[in-house]
Amino acid sequence: MIQVISEIDWSYSLGQLLSIVGLLFWLWFIWPRDEFTALISDKQQQNQILLVAIALNSLWLINASLVQGIHVHFLGLVVLMLMYGWRMATVISILPVLFFSTFIFKLPFEFGIYGLLATALPLFLCFVVHSQVFKYLPHHLLVYIFCGAFINGFLSMVFHILSWATWLWLSADYDWAFLSDNYLLLIPLLGFPEALLNGMAITLLVVYRPQWLYDYSDKTYFQD
Repeated sequence: MIQVISEIDWSYSLGQLLSIVGLLFWLWFIWPRDEFTALISDKQQQNQILLVAIALNSLWLINASLVQGIHVHFLGLVVLMLMYGWRMATVISILPVLFFSTFIFKLPFEFGIYGLLATALPLFLCFVVHSQVFKYLPHHLLVYIFCGAFINGFLSMVFHILSWATWLWLSADYDWAFLSDNYLLLIPLLGFPEALLNGMAITLLVVYRPQWLYDYSDKTYFQD
């Protein structure tokens, strides 16, 4: 553990500080005030969110490091979004982002840009997809699971990798051909397991713990 801590680079740049400011501004802009007001008096919900954050953090630790700045891991963001809504999911994901940046990247001040591009942006885009599915497709259980969880799980990996690859291309010494051959190539390899992971988790929650899902109700999805 001491060796791991000693390898952490605590230096920072102006760009990293600006990205942290940007992340804090985004959190302020989307802050789920009503959810947090209810959370203050609900200790059971507090414990559940803590356990979920720890579980998400553990999932991210199943990580493969390719080269500096390129790490691959499962996300679980769509499950988080469907359980708590995209705003609260963004806030909850900050703990795993901070842990990942500190102990995997070993660049603690990188958590601002990683939180913005690799977590907050995919969550927002997945919310847009989910809301359009709800608006235009039938309110059926299979649609909720397949489109809301399975397909959205795949898209979350697409959004995650594309946004981070774009950042590496703009800010690091990697050209787009290298990223395409070594990072973007992993989208189908990671996307389908990510889709399966989210789809299975949501299916189990629908069956055994539907009350844990943010916008799910039997009345809505079991219409005649």
